[in-house]
Amino acid sequence: MDTLIKNAQIINEGRTFAGSVLISGESIAAVYEGGAVPVEATGVQVVEASGKWLLPGVIDDQVHFREPGLTHKGSLADESRAAVAGGVTSYMDMPNTNPQTTTPEQLEWKFRRAGEVSPANYSFFFGGTNDNLAQLHRLDHTRIPGLKLFLGSSTGNMRVDHPDTLRRFFSETNLLIAVHAEKEEIIQRNRAYYLNQYGQEALDSSFHPRIRSEEACYASSAGAVELALSLGTRLHLLHLSTAKELSLLNNRIPLREKQITGEVCVHHLWFSDEDYATQGSRIQWNPAIKTAADRAALRAALNDNTLDIVATDHAPHLPSEKTGNCLTAASGAPMIQHSLAAMLELALQGVWTKEKVVEKMAHHPADLFRIDRRGYIRPGYYADLVLVNPQDTWTVSAGNLLYKCKWSPLEGQVFHTRVWKTFVNGQLVYADGKINDRVRGMPLKYLV
Repeated sequence: MDTLIKNAQIINEGRTFAGSVLISGESIAAVYEGGAVPVEATGVQVVEASGKWLLPGVIDDQVHFREPGLTHKGSLADESRAAVAGGVTSYMDMPNTNPQTTTPEQLEWKFRRAGEVSPANYSFFFGGTNDNLAQLHRLDHTRIPGLKLFLGSSTGNMRVDHPDTLRRFFSETNLLIAVHAEKEEIIQRNRAYYLNQYGQEALDSSFHPRIRSEEACYASSAGAVELALSLGTRLHLLHLSTAKELSLLNNRIPLREKQITGEVCVHHLWFSDEDYATQGSRIQWNPAIKTAADRAALRAALNDNTLDIVATDHAPHLPSEKTGNCLTAASGAPMIQHSLAAMLELALQGVWTKEKVVEKMAHHPADLFRIDRRGYIRPGYYADLVLVNPQDTWTVSAGNLLYKCKWSPLEGQVFHTRVWKTFVNGQLVYADGKINDRVRGMPLKYLV
């Protein structure tokens, strides 16, 4: 039966207006502005959405759902359930699993597994290594968002550190290249310095941004941009964390014309280094959370379109793996269930508008990656939709977490908006705190 979402406040394409949306099958059949609903929308299942916000589903371009091989931390099933509860209807998973997603066979395994268990739409980056360049010609570019290269070490070390290999990756593929940019030599130099100065036991999490420093981030990002510009490569800088790196981006041209694009993650917009005193290793990510001045610059850059999209870098670990000092505690934390709530909370605080949140979390990811018919509320597009209650105050607690790891750095945080219902491809997958476990998402398709 068709579904009519009626009398919502629709947030889409830079404006908010009263209206209704008709869903037929997996697609949006019509968008009606104002209170009147034409006769073709009668005889349908009605979702009365008075007082609710209707948004296109969030598209998260950077997650680590940990499957295969690291499923004690998270899984495609558990983390995608948390995703739809948070209004995320599509995700792009990273390749540093075990085994790594560095062959077409491992890539296909992930697609099959997600088709079995994921209530959200899914896609997977292919991982580059020092010795798998020849695999690129076997890839279907309509099925993957791009090639992921680690220019610095992180969880599941996949660092590409051969200059000739890196240059060949940039020159021999038409795929978008997404990079984790931290200069390993600078990190190791900083590590040796602080170990010599203080000893390992003294290096609590506040040293993490000193070791994985602004210099390490900028040197790596700048080198990648220089190489991409010289070779005509489409380059996407993941999880930018410093004010200095923003100089590498351009906000004077439309997103679809940009060769170099930049992503910022929710945690770099929410936390600063002042929070290490209370949060410790719970907010230890790679790249590290930097200063309050960096956070302010990242927020401003999102508003003026220097930064293009917002993601999570959702990366769960067990609580036991997050203990120790900055050299021994695992880097990464879960975020996908709360990314939209956090961004809307900052909108309520006046940091940006709710329309900007939708632009950076739905519209722009769809545009940047050239995703087929997603990211907007338009007739003919897939009905990936989120209804948000803007007057529902709640607190993040262990009891309402859906992450397999069962913790969050946002525990105790009070939010003032809550996801009420989530639709994936026209199917109601989340409603009033409950997941419909019969719903399965679809693989994303990319226009090349």
